[in-house]
Amino acid sequence: MPRKLFEQHLHDLQDHVLIMGSMVETSIYRSMDSLKNRNLELAQKVIDDDDKIDSKRYEIEEECIDLIVTQQPMAGDMRIIIAVLNIIVDLERIADHAAGNSKIAIMLGNEPPLKPLVDLPRMAEMTGSMLRRALEAFINHDASVSAKICSEDDNIDHLYDQVFHELLVYMTEDPKSITRATRLIWVAHNLERSADRVTNIAERIIYLVTGTHEGLDGSKY
Repeated sequence: MPRKLFEQHLHDLQDHVLIMGSMVETSIYRSMDSLKNRNLELAQKVIDDDDKIDSKRYEIEEECIDLIVTQQPMAGDMRIIIAVLNIIVDLERIADHAAGNSKIAIMLGNEPPLKPLVDLPRMAEMTGSMLRRALEAFINHDASVSAKICSEDDNIDHLYDQVFHELLVYMTEDPKSITRATRLIWVAHNLERSADRVTNIAERIIYLVTGTHEGLDGSKY
């Protein structure tokens, strides 16, 4: 395959990652909207769309394998392909977490809300923003932006701790709230894990650009 054609295949591969990433980002926001607005139809759509995201992951994976087998790419190109293989796994897992939160929205159904949802939507918004910027950094091969995204994970962890402890107080004060509070803790946990997955993506981009598993500040990851 001529070099120009191979580069076009690599470009197309990265475009497919962006498409998958956009699907995942949409799932994050829709799952939270379904929870906030008790929109069970939207929650079911997120669950159904998870299969489409899985299919996209396998489609991209097959393209990567085909390029490796038929083109035997050199080191720099190989790093791009390996990055793609790692990124799509994390994207699929984030989509799984979004689908999980939509299932919780269905479990809660029309039960009266335990409390106004404030921190959980913030976690979803921050995670979606991190993901969107990480994918832009992937396309631009921007290690600096990726490092900043990694540092933002601490903010998500802080919000998770805040939500967790607040919901424990609800359970302690009113045992009847235990089931609803526990399910909201699951939602927070899924969002916290999603942010961790975005951090994995950002770290992979740093490796793609620098060729080393070491942060820009010299720390290992």
